[in-house]
Amino acid sequence: MVTIPTPRCPHCRHFLSLDKLVCPECGGELGYHPRLRQFVGLLKGKAVVGDETWYACSNRGWQCNWLVRDDAPSGRCFSCRLTRTTPESSDTVALEKLAKTEEAKRRLVLQLGDLGLPIRSWHDGPGGLGFDLLSSLSEGRRVTIGHANGIISLDLAESLDDRREALRIKLGEPYRTMLGHLRHEIGHYYQNVLITDEQTWAQCRALFGDERTSYRDAISRHYREGAPDGWAETHISEYATMHPWEDFAETFAHYLHITGTLQTAAAIGMTLDGDAYANRDSDVEPLANYADQPVHRLVGDWRWMSHAFNRVNRSMGMGDLYPFEIVPGVVRKLAFIHDIVTRSPQPPQEQEIVALTAVEVDD
Repeated sequence: MVTIPTPRCPHCRHFLSLDKLVCPECGGELGYHPRLRQFVGLLKGKAVVGDETWYACSNRGWQCNWLVRDDAPSGRCFSCRLTRTTPESSDTVALEKLAKTEEAKRRLVLQLGDLGLPIRSWHDGPGGLGFDLLSSLSEGRRVTIGHANGIISLDLAESLDDRREALRIKLGEPYRTMLGHLRHEIGHYYQNVLITDEQTWAQCRALFGDERTSYRDAISRHYREGAPDGWAETHISEYATMHPWEDFAETFAHYLHITGTLQTAAAIGMTLDGDAYANRDSDVEPLANYADQPVHRLVGDWRWMSHAFNRVNRSMGMGDLYPFEIVPGVVRKLAFIHDIVTRSPQPPQEQEIVALTAVEVDD
């Protein structure tokens, strides 16, 4: 794992969010350097970093601010090359929705890199990671959000706040975002990538259940009967009760929610005063990464920080930032996720080699 610098404008040092193409403070043109995790200044779409030349991603017109090294096999950045299917180029309405979804995907890809998780692109063969980003509104047909053999399908229509909120209410969910969808579906992908031996599969089944049971029957039962009584004592969400696959993916998504938000809190120097807020002997200081920490440190920090975040949200008249309870049964599942993630990291150098050499089959 790596320490992530706070993103700032290279011209005026103004703090920036990760989606910026131009600094709102000084107007400087920006590109995001995926290896350095920093913004660099662009001149005519190009930046020289050390002895390397980097160019703006060819999807910059659709709001991608990532850079591409000059010897990469495509004018598209690594995140954009992971996208297998997009709407037709003439469908400008759908492409506008695509821009927001790709922004969430870039944030996901950065976090996977921060955690050292391996990414093998769909270009490299069956089972590689890829994204089919489709629009049910444009195509006039249902788009099922899901994962199959490394390919994650998303409905771009859910980038519309009113549509996504309507579905959240209809399904009785406390939380629904595009980044949440991505983190859930990537959990399905990594269950098969990170669990490679029978002993680990046995541990996984002891916690989450046997994923070999009928998924079709589980879906039917879930939407007919709902979650079983007492589900909150063992699962992070009602949806997690549907099938062991979904329990693993939901728990994996929450692991990403927790580690990603704590990393941001650490990056901006946020701490909680133990005396003033937490009634503790020590302050709560979130870490940039928890690779060498037990899961109880991770969950403990998150409990206090999420409680504070929830209070801030309520002060603005909004719902809780994190409307979930982490009970002991869920902590045990998070511990399993923490273990398989932190014992199989890929060095940043290897991640970069994969990102720069993934060849597109259609080039």
